[in-house]
Formats: sequence, C-alpha cells, structure tokens
Amino acid sequence: MNEEIIFGIGGMGFVLVILSLITILATVVISQGLKTARAKTVSMAEIARDEAYRKLAEEAVSVQRKIAEDLSDLRTRIVSMEKMLREVD
Repeated sequence: MNEEIIFGIGGMGFVLVILSLITILATVVISQGLKTARAKTVSMAEIARDEAYRKLAEEAVSVQRKIAEDLSDLRTRIVSMEKMLREVD
C-alpha cells in the first residue's frame, strides 16, 4: 500500500509539473501573439500616417507651384504697368 501511495503522489506531482509547463508555454505563446498583433496594428497606423503626410506634401507642392505661377503673372503685369507709366511721363 505504501508503494501505491508513493506512486500516486509521484504521478500527481508529474501531472502538476506538466500542467505548469503547459500553462507557462500557453502564457508565453499568447503574450507573444498579442505583441505581434499590436506591432502589426502600430505598423498599419504608421503606414496610414505616412501616406497622409505624403498626400499633404504633394498638395503643398502643387499649391506652391500655383503660387509661383501667380507671382510670375503679377510680376509681368507690374512690369507692364511700370512701362505704361513711363510712357505717360
């Protein structure tokens, strides 16, 4: 009977050790999975933000070109007006 009790306690100890290892392994796998998912989410947000900045930069460049064209047109008009004023004098 003593042997049965010893083997029973030993068997329970073995089962507890295995369950502990499985629990630790499951915890590590789940935490790493969550970290990976979080990293993917952050990466997608960074990509979206970068695309928004790129679009904003492209719009800024097009607006700057338009302003440069308008400024060139104004300079041409001012030169024309100065020429007319010199002729009037």
